[in-house]
Amino acid sequence: MSRLILVATPIGNLGDLSPRAVEELRNAGLVCCEDTRRTGLLLSNLGIDATLMRLDDHTEAAAIGRVIDALDDGRDVALVSDAGTPGVSDPGQRLVAAVADTAHSITAVPGPTAVVTALVLSGLPTTRFVFEGFLPRSGAERDERLVEIAREPRTSVIYEAPHRIERTLDDLRSEEHTSELQSRVDISYAVFC
Repeated sequence: MSRLILVATPIGNLGDLSPRAVEELRNAGLVCCEDTRRTGLLLSNLGIDATLMRLDDHTEAAAIGRVIDALDDGRDVALVSDAGTPGVSDPGQRLVAAVADTAHSITAVPGPTAVVTALVLSGLPTTRFVFEGFLPRSGAERDERLVEIAREPRTSVIYEAPHRIERTLDDLRSEEHTSELQSRVDISYAVFC
């Protein structure tokens, strides 16, 4: 039976890619990725010549049928993100849900994930935490989420783009309930409070 394989990719250090991840990428009949140039470079560095298909927020819905066709044809399909584990604040959730509705199996090659790496580096409590992903860029929904995060008693992990991180930190600092704030932009553009 063909498999959809979610393969975690390095967050900045090629040495973080597991031997099993390399094997799965080498054997995949199709590799779905956010950016074919970036993944192509990764695969080239590993000596892997693979068929790549772009699968990002803009193409995921349209790509699902092509992926299921590849699985129906007996090919294993690997899904990677630009860095870290696919489907975590990256494309892939809709694809996984669609494949779960078929007879094909879904598996994952564990590896780097920015949320856990940044969490353990923050120095904040790790026994209970909440992951918020990316916040809305602006508007009432963003403001409401910031208030909720500031009131959250558990450590909160937030992804943010580098050019917006200072603004987000300032916004969080302005919330009266924010007790401790750490920024780990070197790992994954994550913010903690």
